[in-house]
Amino acid sequence: MCLIAFAWQMSGRPLLLLGNRDEFHPRPTRPACFWNEEGQPDLLAGKDLEAGGTWLGVTRSGRFAALTNIRSPQARPGPLSRGKLVLDYLTGRMSPQAYMQGLSDSLGEYAGFNLLAGSMQELWFLNSDEGQARALEPGVYGLSNASLNSPWPKLQALCKGLEGELERDSDSDTLLELLKDSREYPDEELPDSGVGLDWERRLSATFILGEDYGTRACSLLAMDADGSITFVEQSFGPDGQELGESGWIL
Repeated sequence: MCLIAFAWQMSGRPLLLLGNRDEFHPRPTRPACFWNEEGQPDLLAGKDLEAGGTWLGVTRSGRFAALTNIRSPQARPGPLSRGKLVLDYLTGRMSPQAYMQGLSDSLGEYAGFNLLAGSMQELWFLNSDEGQARALEPGVYGLSNASLNSPWPKLQALCKGLEGELERDSDSDTLLELLKDSREYPDEELPDSGVGLDWERRLSATFILGEDYGTRACSLLAMDADGSITFVEQSFGPDGQELGESGWIL
């Protein structure tokens, strides 16, 4: 994913997460579904058909994970797909703490990433450049392609929007609308992440429109106090063409 805002242990629920996946449109992808064909019938996630991993997923038992890439002038390549980090946690049995702390010796095998891994009871965060996994306290957080709560305009706007909707106990449709803001921000507010000004402008939007590259999925993951889990994914094609919506209650 490229943009995530989430409320952890707020307003009486363990988790409310909103996220956009931005990607080149030709990259082959399977929309979110249960991974029955892979022998993982309890795993609900999309699938990167090129590298085999995923960017956001949840299991029937309440394990969840999400990942964003780090974009910076110092970005380094890595031999392994970052989507494997999410998949390995979701299909494993290690606690969030043990899994995240166990990655410390293998960070160099992946290009830069931010990883969230959690359960109903705990949530851990790891930025590969910082190299130190930590448990998150209750609160509202944002992740894009830098570190946690970096002051990027679209990230701050999405977090503010999420905070406002928490007070209103909004439904899924209203929450997902927060992810569809296609405005681009002024040059003086943009980060320098090493991609050049034209791309910084384009990537500054919450919802990125483009024929070749753009937002391909808007997702909502909610865990309620009664243990129920809601997952909604809306899919998009080039220039924001709507391709459909799927939703599950676990």
